[in-house]
Amino acid sequence: MVLFVGAGPGDVELITIKGMKALQNADCVIYAGSLVNRKLIDEYCKEDVTVYNSANMNLDEVIDVMINMEQQKKSVVRLHTGDPSIYGAIREQMDRLIERKIEFDVIPGVSSFVAAASRLKEEFTLPSVSQTVIITRIPGRTGKGEGGHIEELAKHKASMAIFLSVQSINEVINKLKTSYNDNTPVAVVYKATWDDEKIIRGTIADIVEKVEEANITRFAQILVGDFMSDKYSLSKLYDKNFSHMYRNISDN
Repeated sequence: MVLFVGAGPGDVELITIKGMKALQNADCVIYAGSLVNRKLIDEYCKEDVTVYNSANMNLDEVIDVMINMEQQKKSVVRLHTGDPSIYGAIREQMDRLIERKIEFDVIPGVSSFVAAASRLKEEFTLPSVSQTVIITRIPGRTGKGEGGHIEELAKHKASMAIFLSVQSINEVINKLKTSYNDNTPVAVVYKATWDDEKIIRGTIADIVEKVEEANITRFAQILVGDFMSDKYSLSKLYDKNFSHMYRNISDN
């Protein structure tokens, strides 16, 4: 059995209990060494666990390890940063396992974009501000598969979480400027929940300069939107004058 496990954003306590148990029982762990906190392995795995750093491996090599371990009846954890379903490149691995009739499962994790919001103490979905969160990135070497250029997505004025793009912060902001005004809040969170976390707050007008001064070029989330401003409406869910299936105001 191969388990694809979301490691969470960095803090070793932010892996799920199910993910932690998978690590405790693993005979082999293949982890994304450039992104996943090694302390997860040191703290939760058995002393004799076999560990591979996939930062130095290609897809064929990763699959070969899985096949070899399966032949030895060993359990494998493929440990991905955050949640493996977001920019995790797990589909290509799962398809190879299906071809070889190797059983696998996926254990979700806490994504870095929600970890970043937690560190900012912000809520993506605020009444009268935004009920939509857009997750995207600028095109990299993998190219783009949908019609969602950042400048097109920005037209929705939704809350945005932009992955894998801080190295091109100037390009990102120039694209956002086509729809967001200069006062729109922007936050850049470097390594959310890690010990060396950095948080940079600003606006469309000044965030580029602030990020360049902080010399942040990777491992960061760019969050954009008025959900970080101080204007919003109260939720109807807890409004004493609002009835729903669990609370009828006529009973009060």
